[in-house]
Amino acid sequence: MKIALHAAKGLAFLHNSERHIIFRDFKTSNILLDENFNAKLSDFGLAKDGPMGAKTHVSTRVRGTHGYAAPEYCMTGHLTISCDIYAFGVVLLELMTGLRSVDTRRPSGEVHLVDWIRPLLLLGKKSIMGVIDPRMEGQFTYKAALKVADLAYVCLRANPKRRPPMSEAVETLESVQTHEPVSKECEPSIS
Repeated sequence: MKIALHAAKGLAFLHNSERHIIFRDFKTSNILLDENFNAKLSDFGLAKDGPMGAKTHVSTRVRGTHGYAAPEYCMTGHLTISCDIYAFGVVLLELMTGLRSVDTRRPSGEVHLVDWIRPLLLLGKKSIMGVIDPRMEGQFTYKAALKVADLAYVCLRANPKRRPPMSEAVETLESVQTHEPVSKECEPSIS
């Protein structure tokens, strides 16, 4: 979750700058890692200045990567900071599951990661633990997994006004960093 935290801090910095900046193409491939897995945002080619004054959005031609773009942006061309927050939720799902946002090799109901996983996020611990990347075994607590799943869910809300600001995502991920991994003997059985 260190990568997610650093990426969230990068987005929060852009969103809270004097002239709000919308990344517009936030995705896993635009997160660079150094030798210590410190994350840095890259490829600001599609970034836009956010709305000024009383304006609520920037109207623009829809650009970005399929699978990460917020639905309201795809439908209207209205770009807001909430569009980056939606994309952040998609990246959280990718980090949790080890799956791509869109993968046509998966079964038809699982091609679009958000459409497949979002309903599972409401079902609780058992369903969430069943979709976490098995390569992450022992690197998280169940409480931390639930917090991250909840964060992904709220970042992916259909109503962009109900998505949390990136500063809240940073706070949540910082709290997750303090959780120690759970030992195997404490692990609940998942069937």
